[in-house]
Amino acid sequence: MNALAFGYDFKEIQDKVSLHLRPWHRSFQFWVRAADIYTGYKVFQLRVSLVKDPQKKQAMWDKQHELAADKIYAMCYDLGGFFLKIAQIIGKPDLAPAAWVKRLVTLCDQAPATPFDAVQLVLEEEFGRSISEIFENFDVNPLGSAWIAQIHRARLRGDKNDVVVKVQHPGIQDLMMTDIRNLQAFALYIQKTDIKFDLFSVTKEMEKQIGYEFDFLREANAMERIRRFLYENNKKTPVLVPRVLRGLATRRVLVMDYIDGVPILNLGDEMDKRGINPGGKMATSAKQNILKSLTLAYGQMILKTGFFHADPHPGNILICKGSEVALLDYGQVKDLPDQLRLGFADLVLAMADSNPVKATESYRELGIDTVSNCKNEQQEMLRLAQTMFDTKLPPGVVMLQPFSEDASIKKISVQSFPEELFSVLRTVHLLRGLSVGLGINYSCAEQWRPIAEEALYNAGRLKGANRTKVSNPGRFFWRY
Repeated sequence: MNALAFGYDFKEIQDKVSLHLRPWHRSFQFWVRAADIYTGYKVFQLRVSLVKDPQKKQAMWDKQHELAADKIYAMCYDLGGFFLKIAQIIGKPDLAPAAWVKRLVTLCDQAPATPFDAVQLVLEEEFGRSISEIFENFDVNPLGSAWIAQIHRARLRGDKNDVVVKVQHPGIQDLMMTDIRNLQAFALYIQKTDIKFDLFSVTKEMEKQIGYEFDFLREANAMERIRRFLYENNKKTPVLVPRVLRGLATRRVLVMDYIDGVPILNLGDEMDKRGINPGGKMATSAKQNILKSLTLAYGQMILKTGFFHADPHPGNILICKGSEVALLDYGQVKDLPDQLRLGFADLVLAMADSNPVKATESYRELGIDTVSNCKNEQQEMLRLAQTMFDTKLPPGVVMLQPFSEDASIKKISVQSFPEELFSVLRTVHLLRGLSVGLGINYSCAEQWRPIAEEALYNAGRLKGANRTKVSNPGRFFWRY
């Protein structure tokens, strides 16, 4: 099958795919919609402040969140591309209102797909051969489509096992910079008016990390490096990592082993099909194993080497037979400098010990510049650290509310935040979102303590007598 037989050339298909996504049109649509959502909340805050009845006030907030959720969903879906990634970041149970989460979570697997004609042209342009020469079978309909690429199931000629073919959407990279610039301008405004946090540095790190995602050869190298590390440092790897087919990897196409599993978002439906009580012992045990596997893998990656998968959103996690976890998509990885890796290890110990003095020192060591306007600064600093870098929500906190007057971010202003730490921050928040979604509130800092101590001990920054004695370093202790 040759796509040229359809009478298309690549430029024509690219124009058709991205016609409604011209930079000027995207900018206009973003600012009109973002301003509408933002001013809607600001006006609502004035209106709700006049209401005294707590139940009526909560009902009003719920209705406002539902209205905003529809608008945010429409904006992200219509603009597509980079805004699908934004939806993944903010659409988490611990960070966003329930109405937002309910709407935005579906964008993980509802990104518009590129027509197969364009996919075929990308494949044949990258490999220099027709699809039929390489693949015995190739599913025209994609298994899924995300903001940068879509994946197809296929089988190579002369092979009995299926593979996954990741193909980059044509034309998407040209639009990414427009989206990033708009978001950075909006972040600058928000951090001066409402959220006392260095959001601009966060968006700069996003710009750098997302730019890397367009190079699939870089992703292939990262996948192989993490796969080798996890498989060599554990008797049994905590998470499955796909094997790259090296001869079939280019900047825009990546072929890897197919892993059979259930997307974590569909875990509840799968349990229903099998007649498993989601609140029963079997389901609870499975959920604990899933979180244990992910937490152990990330603790080892971040604290032992500093090189880690930086995008554990639900769309990148499969649950396989026996509650095994597969971690997919290595387009976003981070390589932390040793100074930050060890500084974060110190912060992990401070959070695990609930030590406000150590947490304050760790923030300074990490280069997080803060300004306080509260009396109990050190205690509030610990609360801020646990809110930002631990999966367990602090006592009395069920959802992060940056606009709340009682929020730590209102009491302690984060003036500057190291761009390289954003990936750690985002990873912890995504893990927290998963734990909230699974109904298990646990502390990753407590689970990571032995790994953090080992990292500091190996660097000569912790004496052996001060290390926690753990008979089985792979064992995790769950506390609720």
